[in-house]
Parts: sequence; C-alpha cells; structure tokens
Amino acid sequence: MLHDRVLVQLDEESGERRSGGGIVIPATASVGKRLSWAKVVAVGPHVRQVELGDRVLFDPEDRAEVELQTTGYILLRERDLHAVAAQRVEGGSTGLYL
Repeated sequence: MLHDRVLVQLDEESGERRSGGGIVIPATASVGKRLSWAKVVAVGPHVRQVELGDRVLFDPEDRAEVELQTTGYILLRERDLHAVAAQRVEGGSTGLYL
C-alpha cells in the first residue's frame, strides 16, 4: 500500500438487511445515499488514524474496487473515511470516532 491508502473488505452484513418491522430489504434496493461499513485489511505508511482490523465507515460511491486472488476489496484514501470503530480505546470511551 502506498501513501494514505486504505484497503478494506466489505462486511458480510452489507447485503440484505431488515427494517424495524422485520421486512427484508434486498441489497439491490436503492435507499438514497447510504454509507457502508468495512474491515481494514491493509494500510499505507502515511495512514495515521486507522489500524488493521478496524471497522471503517465510508461512502460506497467514492471507491475503487480491486480483486486480489479472487477476493474483492475496496481501495480508499484515509480522508474519504467518515468514522472508525476500534477496540483500542481508553476506558469509558465509545470506540467510535467521527
């Protein structure tokens, strides 16, 4: 990975989901602009806020897809991330940084 690039893999839960009333909403349904969660699998040397294994929130329209060894990944810049959910927080913190 070069510079401020972050390689992520989409969460499996990004497919179909359920509404509050229990209705199944397929992944192909359009719901306007919806952000997606993904797991960080690689980072460049200039990435400061994200580590391997973190979950990040990003806009799926601002992405570049790449396939490595038959597995699909998404390549992003660190500045395109909206939030980071991490386990490495001090006591009492939520673990979600906006």
